[in-house]
Amino acid sequence: MNAQQGRTHNLLYRFGLGRRMPEFWHYADGSAGLYKPLFNFRRMWIQAVLLTAGVALIPLIVMAAIDYKVTQNSVESENLLQTARLVSNTRRSVSFFLSERRSALNFIVRDNDFEALNSKARLMQLLEDLKTSFGGFVDLGVIDPFGYQRIYVGPYELAGVDYSDQAWYRQVLQKGLYISDAFLGFRNVPHLVIAVKRQLGSGLSYVLRATLDTGRFNDLLSAVEMRVRKGDAFLINREGKLQTPTTFRGKVLEKISIPVPEYSSKTEVFETANQGTVPLIIGYAYIHETPFILMIVKEKPELMGPWYETRMKLLGFLAVSVTLILFVIIGVATVLVNRVFLADQRRVMILRQVEHSNKMATIGRLAAGVAHEINNPLAVIYEKAGLIKDLFTLKGMYAKDEKLMGLVNAILSSVERCANITKRLLSFMRHSEMKSGDLDLKEVITEVLSFVGKEAEYRSIAISVNKDEDVPDIESDRGRLEEIFLNVISNAFAAMEKGGHLDVDIKRAGGDSVSVTVTDDGCGIPREDLDKIFEPFFSTRTGRGGTGLGLSITSGLVQGLGGKIHVQSEVNQGTDFTIVLPLKTEQREG
Repeated sequence: MNAQQGRTHNLLYRFGLGRRMPEFWHYADGSAGLYKPLFNFRRMWIQAVLLTAGVALIPLIVMAAIDYKVTQNSVESENLLQTARLVSNTRRSVSFFLSERRSALNFIVRDNDFEALNSKARLMQLLEDLKTSFGGFVDLGVIDPFGYQRIYVGPYELAGVDYSDQAWYRQVLQKGLYISDAFLGFRNVPHLVIAVKRQLGSGLSYVLRATLDTGRFNDLLSAVEMRVRKGDAFLINREGKLQTPTTFRGKVLEKISIPVPEYSSKTEVFETANQGTVPLIIGYAYIHETPFILMIVKEKPELMGPWYETRMKLLGFLAVSVTLILFVIIGVATVLVNRVFLADQRRVMILRQVEHSNKMATIGRLAAGVAHEINNPLAVIYEKAGLIKDLFTLKGMYAKDEKLMGLVNAILSSVERCANITKRLLSFMRHSEMKSGDLDLKEVITEVLSFVGKEAEYRSIAISVNKDEDVPDIESDRGRLEEIFLNVISNAFAAMEKGGHLDVDIKRAGGDSVSVTVTDDGCGIPREDLDKIFEPFFSTRTGRGGTGLGLSITSGLVQGLGGKIHVQSEVNQGTDFTIVLPLKTEQREG
């Protein structure tokens, strides 16, 4: 972890974000060289998430989209089919209604001759029979071959009216049948006319004309079952004028806003928009031998309402499924990449430990060689200095010279001091395999402190070593203990400024254990870092020579001796390292 990453890491933790980041997120191996992309765990995680999510989600989304479209098309087709069936059934009902009344008029003209129909009483009786049997008939009139309405029965005075110049009259003479549009006339009430022709023996023709109330039409269309709230069933004529009342499309005889559909001999259904806003489904059918066009109009959103509700449920289920799949993918990818990261960290730690061990072994061999080389001239110096002292002692003039004898004694003292230093150096470097022996912890710590004594003296660091009287000697490996205490004390020295204090307290920690607490008044360790200081390559001295291996190796050595190491620290207050060791260490490998 470089300085910039360290600052980013601390910043993330300060804002509470780093706790949600996996361990590998901000890791970068600066020593990977050309193989650095292979150790980019963040990119590895992103690639794993994207690849897995793509494989899992793309087929799901594609299938959901296809199913969505197919289901929508199926619902729309079903709506069109239901509308077409409704139009066809309603057309048959309207056609039957008109055909039934046309047939009734044809029966009358065939069952009664012209003279019988010219009887007002007879015509009145026939009108009453039609009203009773069929309903909807308003009046009856007989029009002679010259176009005059000779006999009329009904609520108005229409006898003697001349229809000879009327278009409908000429049409009924030509085709034998006439069914009119709905119109108001002088009645000022919407109605329609059905007229049939009957041949006389002399080649002339007369016409039986009946007026129908459109109320029966209205009842017929209002009975059409609509599955939607804003549906309408109505009749229009060929000009687009309404022939029956509507709920949403206008009043009778008004022109509808929907264009008149083109002629078709069968039922047709199409989609359009109401003034360009609301989509409509329109079904229509031209009613044969009439001027009427049956239209059924439904608003598409109303028809698609159940589908829209189902669609929202499907989309919600898809969203929940995608979220759950992404959550699982991210979680699994994070766990797997983190395991790869930790495995790589262990691999690197082992390699560096091996490198560190080889380096220490090399330094040890070098130090041993140097110590041996120094011991030889030291022995000569010590021997010659002793001989000089003996010679000076034999001659009274030199023996009484205190200054001269003091110089000789200083030489001998310095040689002995150098010999002791080389002896301790050789003793420290020769420990490789675990060798247990009875040890006085205070003596071991004092010997370790002798290696850093000059640094403590130079930096004015006060050192105290206190041992309780009830602390016995322990059976452990001297070399490993020296390395443990040297690492802990070196870390304490690195955390302190000039004029600091280092206290070492040796106490009994229970029936079979001894604790050594190393206390400094240095800069302390942030609380969020306390759980990480024993991890490989984690260092609070980033950019200042820290390797991140010292405390990791120390923790491994303590555990190898069967002990435990704990740390307590407050920023700007100091740090306590407590090492708990058993009184007797079992023989272990490493």
